Amino acid sequence: MRRLLCAALVAGALAACGSGAAIGPTQATLSQTLPPTEGSNPSNHIRHVVLVIQENRSFDNLFATFPGAEGATRGRTSTGKRVRLRKAKLDEACDFGHGWGAFIRDYDAGKMDGFDLEGGSKNCPGKAGTLPYQYVDPSQIAPYWDLAADYVLADHMFQTQGSGSFTAHQDLIAGGTAINPLESLVDFPSTTPWGCDALPGTTTSLLRGPGLSVRAPVTLKYLHLKGPFPCLTYETMRDLLDAKGVSWKYYTPAEPHGTGAFWDAFDAIKAVRYGPEWKTNVVQSDTKIFTDIANHTLPAVSWLIPDDVNSDHPGPASDTGPSWVATVVNTIGESSYWHNTAVIVLWDDWGGFYDNVPPPFFDNWGGLGFRVPMLVISPYAREGGTSKGGYISHTQYEFGSVLRFVEDTFGLGRLGTTDTRATSIVDCFDFTQHPRKFSRIPSKYSRAYFERQPPSYEPVDSE
Repeated sequence: MRRLLCAALVAGALAACGSGAAIGPTQATLSQTLPPTEGSNPSNHIRHVVLVIQENRSFDNLFATFPGAEGATRGRTSTGKRVRLRKAKLDEACDFGHGWGAFIRDYDAGKMDGFDLEGGSKNCPGKAGTLPYQYVDPSQIAPYWDLAADYVLADHMFQTQGSGSFTAHQDLIAGGTAINPLESLVDFPSTTPWGCDALPGTTTSLLRGPGLSVRAPVTLKYLHLKGPFPCLTYETMRDLLDAKGVSWKYYTPAEPHGTGAFWDAFDAIKAVRYGPEWKTNVVQSDTKIFTDIANHTLPAVSWLIPDDVNSDHPGPASDTGPSWVATVVNTIGESSYWHNTAVIVLWDDWGGFYDNVPPPFFDNWGGLGFRVPMLVISPYAREGGTSKGGYISHTQYEFGSVLRFVEDTFGLGRLGTTDTRATSIVDCFDFTQHPRKFSRIPSKYSRAYFERQPPSYEPVDSE
C-alpha cells in the first residue's frame, strides 16, 4: 500500500486545491543548489541525528531580512494592497489560523495574498488583518541568526502538507499521513489528546484525492471529521530503525498522567502506544536528552519536542525558544558527540504568518505546504556564503528530505512515502572539509534555567 501511495504521489504532481487551480509540477532544485560533495557518504561521518522541532513560524517570520536568503519585507493582502512587514516581538500574543482552510485562503491559488483573512485567537479576536504580515526582530532570535551565520540555513524547506501541527509531526515520523491510496489525514482530531489515548468517538478529518488516475485540474475533497479514530497503523521511521537495530528516542514534554494525555506524535501510532517502546523509547521529559548526553547514552536518532513555553508557539508570552535550541546545540557541541552528530532544527508549520514563496507543486494529499525555516548544525555543515562562513541552501526540501537523510545515513531503506520523491538534505554537508571546532552559541537563558524550569503541562499546539 505504501509503495502504491508513492506512485500516486509522483503521478499527482499536477493536482490542485479546492479552487480547481493547478500548479505546474516540478521536482527540480533551484539553480543555486550545489551537489553533494564527491565521494561523500553521511554514514562514514554521522552517527547521531537530533531533530529539534519548533512550532508555528514561516520562513519570512524568522528570516525575512537574513542576508542572502530569499526573504521579503513586503506582502500583498486579499484586497490587492501591498503592505510592509512590521518588526515584531517573538513573544507577541496573536496565534493565527493554520489548518487546511487557512492554508487554502493564504495560498489563494498561488497568489499568497490571503493571510489577512485569517482568524485570530482569544487574545486577538476577529479577522487578523495585517497582523500576520510581520517578521521577528532579529535581536529577539539572535541564537537562530548566529546558527544560520555559522552553519546552514535552508530557505526552501516546505511542509509536507498544507495543514497544522498534528499532521506535521506525523509527517516528521512517517513522511505522510495517507491511510489509503485515496485519503490522507489533515488538520487535527476532534478532541485531545491527539492519539490512541483520545476519548472514544474522537474522529479525524481527511482530504480525498483522485488517486492514481490523475487529471489536472482536480479538486481535493475535504471531509471534516469523517476520518478514523487517531490510533494509526501505518509504518513510521520507527519500523525502519527497529528493523536495522538502530537506536532511537522521542523526547517529548513531561505530562502528569503517563498516557500521552497532552501531545505526542507516537501516541497516535498503535504499535508504539501499546507496545514496550512507549516506556523505553518515548521519553516524557524534554530535558532528559541532557542526561543522556552526559551519560553517553544518546541514541542514533532523536526527535526532540520542547515544552510549549520553549517552542516559539505564539501565545505563551515567552521568548525562551531560541535559548532552548542554543542550549541543546551547546550541550551537544561541548560533548564527545559533536564530532559525529547532525542537529537539524525546523519549525513544524507556518503558524498563519506571511510568507512570500508559493509552494512549488501540489499533490493529491494537500502538499506541499508553506515554507518553514531549517537550520543544520554539524562539524560537517557546508561552509561559505555568509559573513561568518555559513551556507544558505536554496535547494527545494520537504519534511521527507530529513527522513531520506536519516534513511541513507543509517542504511534503513525507504518508507515509500514522500521520502522517495524528496531531495535529501545531504547537500547541506561537506564531508570532505576539515571538521569544524565547536564555538558556543550565546543565549539569554542558560541550561540551568531550563533544568530548573517546571513543566507547563500545556499541549505544544492545539491546531
